[in-house]
Amino acid sequence: MRVLWGIAILGALVGCAQGGSLVTAKPPDLALNGPMEQGGLIVGRTAPGIEVSLDGAPLMVDGQGRFVFGFDRDAPVAAKLEARGPGGYDEIRTLNVAPRTWDIQKIDGLPPEQVNPTPAELEQIKREAVLKRAARKPDTQGSWFTEHFIWPAQGSVSGVFGSQRILNGEARSPHYGLDIAAPEGAPVTAPAGGIVRLAATEFYFEGGLVFIDHGHGLVSYMMHMSRVDVHAGQEVKQGETIGAVGKTGRATGPHLHWGMFWLDAHIDPQLLVPAQATVPPKE
Repeated sequence: MRVLWGIAILGALVGCAQGGSLVTAKPPDLALNGPMEQGGLIVGRTAPGIEVSLDGAPLMVDGQGRFVFGFDRDAPVAAKLEARGPGGYDEIRTLNVAPRTWDIQKIDGLPPEQVNPTPAELEQIKREAVLKRAARKPDTQGSWFTEHFIWPAQGSVSGVFGSQRILNGEARSPHYGLDIAAPEGAPVTAPAGGIVRLAATEFYFEGGLVFIDHGHGLVSYMMHMSRVDVHAGQEVKQGETIGAVGKTGRATGPHLHWGMFWLDAHIDPQLLVPAQATVPPKE
């Protein structure tokens, strides 16, 4: 996979330009950095004090003018970014979001117990869903999202973002993350700094699970861990060990599942890290 950094648009459009930009005052530089595609994450920067919104929803902007937003797996092909500031500055940009194709697999003839959880398991899943939603709720002002993300584990990619299975004719939720095959017990590190919002060991789907809040609604989560070394409320630095690779929860073998949310949008972590960081797992 590729990392499409450098999609930067510096300066401002004067007059009525494509997307309906209207500028009535000298605008500040507005830079957008990241893959403008489904599953992509965009880090932006403007002058301090500028208000920024995406499709009408305000974005958090820090004291240095930095902000972040992302596009879901199934995001529409266009979005509207607006920046407003003193002196009548008002700029609107239409962002073209590139669509992607996804790997869809159909598997039939599976025993029902391998496909559908039992009633007791469904109750567990519901309880855990409440905890996961609460862990994503804080909109932290920290700006760890500006760090260059690193791989949280070293190993070959065994599952990609956006793929989907149709089991016994029933479409399942897409695979919202990146699977990294690594030996059980291998270290798992924080891909960027942040605050741990959830640390659990026996969730039904995830097994050992850690949520890290990178600020402004961006959250990483690591699943199937054999060991969790952090606790909720703890601040971690990029590269700090947070646990170990495992095969807990609904996993058929040792690997780390790394997923990301920006608010309600699912983000593809593989777009944020250098491809050359992927290496075969050590035996």
